[in-house]
Amino acid sequence: MRILFVGDVFGQAGRRIVREHLVPLIEERAVDLVVVNAENAAGGFGLTPGIADEFFDQGAHVITTGNHVWDKREIIEYMQSVPEDSHDRPRRVLRPANYAAGTPGHGFYQGELPSGQTYAVINLQGRVFMGNLEDPFRVADSLLQKIQAKVILVDFHAEATSEKIALGWYLDGRVTSVIGTHTHVPTADERILPGGTAYQTDVGMSGPFDSVIGVEKELIIARFLSGMPGKFEPAKGDPRMCAVLIECDGATGRALSIRRLMLGE
Repeated sequence: MRILFVGDVFGQAGRRIVREHLVPLIEERAVDLVVVNAENAAGGFGLTPGIADEFFDQGAHVITTGNHVWDKREIIEYMQSVPEDSHDRPRRVLRPANYAAGTPGHGFYQGELPSGQTYAVINLQGRVFMGNLEDPFRVADSLLQKIQAKVILVDFHAEATSEKIALGWYLDGRVTSVIGTHTHVPTADERILPGGTAYQTDVGMSGPFDSVIGVEKELIIARFLSGMPGKFEPAKGDPRMCAVLIECDGATGRALSIRRLMLGE
């Protein structure tokens, strides 16, 4: 079984580069399961129902998010438009599972592919430099008790590399993969951990690389020089799609290989 995880889609440039590459990549690599992190897809901050539908139309099975999930408020009504046991599109847009009880939406999804292969996706957010959330380690423990699928992908949306690496080791052998998101900078540490879990600290950004993590570089440089706040504008130059391709044993969930991808125009 092959899983494609697409890193943080940022703004219009990110959507364009994903639109260019996703469908051909699915066909060329015989991808079975597609997961896209899209929390920055709408103008660099948040996600709208219409953009979510675009990704589903292009082949995404599940959409994950992170700390910017509520920046476009209309996504809340979209998430709440279907019941918890639904498999419709709004149920397959996730927010971090370790948000407070009663938060709109859901933090994990269990599904089944046309082949009959079952899978699950868990969305978690880190706590280091990221706010006062529930413990992602213990929330992961709790969710794994509910999940029956063997193939389990974890999107860990976190700032600190140490926290990401620690969760990878903590879940090794219990999930198929732990893939980090949020920093928008791809790391070169992809590997299969001893227990059979594919790991990468950060998959990187699908968006404009002629930027400072997606934002017009002049605005960020000016902010560093002056210390004054300013409006962030998504950049557009040199868009690239960052992703990771994972091959695993569908019967056991054990990862067999992991490969970084970066595709330009």
